[in-house]
Amino acid sequence: MPKQRLSVVVSRRLPEAVETRLSELFDVTLRDDDTPMSREELVAAVKEADVLVPTLSDKIDRSLIAQAGERLKLIANYGAGVDHIDVATARERGVLVSNTPGVSADDTADMALALILGVTRRIPEGLQRMQSGKWDGWAPTAFLGHRVSGKRLGILGMGRIGTAVARRARAFGMQIHYHNRRRLRPEIEEQYEATYWESLDQMLARMDVISVNCPHTPSTFHLLNARRLKLLKPGAVIVNTSRGEVIDENAMVRMLKAGDIAGAGLDVYEHGAEIHPDLRGLANVVLLPHISSATLEGRTEMGEKVIINIKTFDDGHRPPDLVVPAML
Repeated sequence: MPKQRLSVVVSRRLPEAVETRLSELFDVTLRDDDTPMSREELVAAVKEADVLVPTLSDKIDRSLIAQAGERLKLIANYGAGVDHIDVATARERGVLVSNTPGVSADDTADMALALILGVTRRIPEGLQRMQSGKWDGWAPTAFLGHRVSGKRLGILGMGRIGTAVARRARAFGMQIHYHNRRRLRPEIEEQYEATYWESLDQMLARMDVISVNCPHTPSTFHLLNARRLKLLKPGAVIVNTSRGEVIDENAMVRMLKAGDIAGAGLDVYEHGAEIHPDLRGLANVVLLPHISSATLEGRTEMGEKVIINIKTFDDGHRPPDLVVPAML
């Protein structure tokens, strides 16, 4: 008698190749349109499915998990970050949680460098001038920015993505500095000629560019608070391709408006899609709609990891990308 296929509910539209393979392997419920599931739809999903495949736009909290049916045994997250999932409560209920680490490191690092160049070389201002039809021709003092070669880059979080940022920044001639929970091995520091700062405060005060590459956890919420932002040099630039909650957005906006920080390149925001209204009007800010990992190749690889995690679980083994509370 053939084995009954797992019931899998996917909360958002995924790349076509991923959806097709999921359909071949499992009894899958796909999303018809690319909008987040409502709370009611999520409740229905956890009550009926063996496996839920959520994304960062879904809040999988204690209340939702409490309503899960007996069948739910795996939350196979589509993405590396799991701060939207109450992993501890899931494990208490006997529900495993997996994620997709490492897939988007290069894509996110590419975007971090793009934002650094976009802010320091004033690319959006130039683009806006050209698109408005108001460019009168070259001028020796027009749109003067700053070169990145020789500048000190302070990387906040030297994991996979932070290391990928360092590799790219070295190619642009930047000096690499970093703050991390754990110091890297000497051979890695030597590879990137990286300087480790045990004190985040001391690093911030000396950098020309700060790249935020740490996850959002209780310990990193507002890690760059008003006090620490004031340590930055007036000519410093902040780039964030990680999580918006790491920065006190109100404090950052005040300093950008006052000229106490030279600029910011942001792909993530403290309150998700609710962007601080004053950010949009600042010429020294580059805003992107959370697209650092948005490559077809990367999103397909993420889906492939989800499939491997589900298939491994279905075969009676531990998912290779299992998340446990102690890891958070």
